[in-house]
Amino acid sequence: METSTTSSIVEALTRAIVDHRLHPGTKLAEQKLADHFGVSRTLVRQALFQLSQNRLIRLEPARGAFVAAPAVNEARQVFAVRRMLEAEMTRAFVREATPAKIRALREHVAQEKAAVASNDVAGRTELLGDFHVRMAELMGNEVLAQMLGELVSRCALIMLMYQSATAAEHSSEEHAEIVKALAAKDEELAVRLMDEHLLHVEQSLTFDRKVPSNDISMALS
Repeated sequence: METSTTSSIVEALTRAIVDHRLHPGTKLAEQKLADHFGVSRTLVRQALFQLSQNRLIRLEPARGAFVAAPAVNEARQVFAVRRMLEAEMTRAFVREATPAKIRALREHVAQEKAAVASNDVAGRTELLGDFHVRMAELMGNEVLAQMLGELVSRCALIMLMYQSATAAEHSSEEHAEIVKALAAKDEELAVRLMDEHLLHVEQSLTFDRKVPSNDISMALS
């Protein structure tokens, strides 16, 4: 029962954050949350810890929990590095493409589309980012996969909070087009599509959208 309750708290807070009902920087007081959910502060603390692991919130000693406030400049720098890195990765993938690798990417894109269709915000964000890491994994380059995974994770929260469902659907469609170019072994087209895709993702993020709320109960209702 405790695990279920903790999960429901995590789910409710996650939805409130990604739906912009809780603004970055908002303090999440344990007692207010405990009162709202009708549970102990221990369960709330467990939920907040899980959310901190997912980097949706930050825990500060002696201050408490706050909704994470992603650094926009850092995200833009991450996207710049990703464009450089992934252009060369795409070139290499074209040279190494096999029917099995293309099939694996197509299966991944199908999972993305399902997550977008079901409005699984966290799921679609994870899958959209993993597409790029999956390419590196299929190439058998563990170092590249690890580096890319770290870069993707650094901008994952910003995508989670500032990418709309429409933009997410468009990203999945662009992934499908990239896979088509990879399957055709059209290196120039594949590289261009990847670069444009990453630019589109960055441009689709609405960093200035603000829907602040200091009332936890109102935000979670």
